[in-house]
Amino acid sequence: MNDERTDWLLDLKASHTPAAIRERLQAGSRHSYLRDVVYGSIDGAVTTLAVVSGVAGAQLATGVVIVLGMANLIADGFSMAASNYLGTRAEEQLRQRARRQEDWEIESYPEGEREEIRQIVMSKGFEGTELERAVEIITSDRQRWIEMMLTEELGLSLIGPSPFRAAAMTFIAFACVGFIPLLPFILQFITPNSVGNPFLWSALLTGGAFFGVGAAKSRFVEQSWLWSGLETLLVGGAAAVIAYVVGKLLGGLA
Repeated sequence: MNDERTDWLLDLKASHTPAAIRERLQAGSRHSYLRDVVYGSIDGAVTTLAVVSGVAGAQLATGVVIVLGMANLIADGFSMAASNYLGTRAEEQLRQRARRQEDWEIESYPEGEREEIRQIVMSKGFEGTELERAVEIITSDRQRWIEMMLTEELGLSLIGPSPFRAAAMTFIAFACVGFIPLLPFILQFITPNSVGNPFLWSALLTGGAFFGVGAAKSRFVEQSWLWSGLETLLVGGAAAVIAYVVGKLLGGLA
């Protein structure tokens, strides 16, 4: 344990040398798309298993399960990816609009905007000549001035994720994990009687996927991996049960 802590401290020290810090800051922030992967995976598993459960509950043929499951997988996956793309792009458009607005306000009423900077800097503990010097430095560069207004006044980040990458990661995760509930039915269709109870295997495999994705999700919501996995398993299972019951009740219409 002490050796691990020593190695961690050495790595921490190495990453905080002047050269390392300068290199890291010059590279800029890098966005992780793991969040899109996790939530795309959860939605893919839940929605596809819900469709499979409903069709299985209606006791329809294996081919029907595959067709409806694949249709749902592609359509819902694209829908979720498109929504993520549009939402992420809207955030970027909001950021650009705010940047233009701040630039216009600085151009139109510089003294008022300078006073905003003064009060922002003052709230951080600056006062007297140090306060005025800080205000002078910040407002001497138009770009730096605008960026400080964006982050401190409006609470916006300066750089956001790529809408296209966010959408692509969402769709890939949705399709890959959402395909799991269909695997036993596809195997049963290709090699008849090879799977004794395809719906049972579908539920078991998807349950494992629910738990695994939920455990990974714990990194983002600050839950224990065990509770996060169980929570996702319960929510996904509830969706499957509801769809199965509805399929059973309406099975006579098929």
